[in-house]
Amino acid sequence: MDLVQLEIFKAVAEHGSISAAAQHIHRVPSNLTTRIKQLEQDLGVDLFIREKSRLRLSPAGWSFLDYARRILDLVGEARATVAGEEPQGSFSLGSLESTAAVRIPGLLAAYNQQYAKVALDLSTGPSGTMIDGVLSGRLAAAFVDGPVLHPALEGVPAFEEEMVLIAPLNHPPIHRAREVNGESIYAFRANCSYRHHFESWFAKDAAVPGRIHEMESYHGMLACVSAGAGLALMPRSMLESMPGCSTVSIWPLSESFRYLRTWLVWRRGTVSQSLSMFVRMLEARGVVEPQACGLKPA
Repeated sequence: MDLVQLEIFKAVAEHGSISAAAQHIHRVPSNLTTRIKQLEQDLGVDLFIREKSRLRLSPAGWSFLDYARRILDLVGEARATVAGEEPQGSFSLGSLESTAAVRIPGLLAAYNQQYAKVALDLSTGPSGTMIDGVLSGRLAAAFVDGPVLHPALEGVPAFEEEMVLIAPLNHPPIHRAREVNGESIYAFRANCSYRHHFESWFAKDAAVPGRIHEMESYHGMLACVSAGAGLALMPRSMLESMPGCSTVSIWPLSESFRYLRTWLVWRRGTVSQSLSMFVRMLEARGVVEPQACGLKPA
């Protein structure tokens, strides 16, 4: 067993096929196939279940993937430590779309300037997608709607968001969900925590939304609501950053639904030097509490 085999195994496990993994790590597919077979022979178990052109991790493969990631993370940390104190290498960060658009652009710019050797890669999407990315190892950390209670994750609270309901300008006042029972709403996909929050607001008042139109962006939601086609829920900070925010009416939610906290989360025990410095920058800017200073690379 060697590091190249572990890197190949991790790539195949995360991409689900030899061809996709080969393209990602710039190797020929036949080399990956040979290396995977050698690794399985060395371990004495099948790491994958072969399904035509797809490879699915076996139970043993899932267990081994966690060890492979930890070994490769430790090797990367060791290399960075020997090379010096400055963080370097790849740092894949995930974020809610609203957080990426409004809260962290300046932070990311400052991080890039201070740690030029770090290749920072930002992905955006709903909380569910971002959490899956962190759990799979595709993302080192992610800003998500919290708190996150998954036993494999830990993190720190960051930004507080005021959630507001937007409606067409001529819409009657909205003080509770029953007043808009059955009206169409615009929201992200089902794994979006803000969508769950919106649906819970309806359910708490014994009301239900009408048709739920799934959208890909807040700009799309705003345009549809402005045109008189329904309602949407979004952070006030996001709404106020968009042209056209004056074309809708804005209604605050009841106190128990009004505020949500965005958290930065990562896999427990996997704090890299790049992530540690990122959290320290959040602390220096007053985004997270100073006790996060206790973080040290795993």
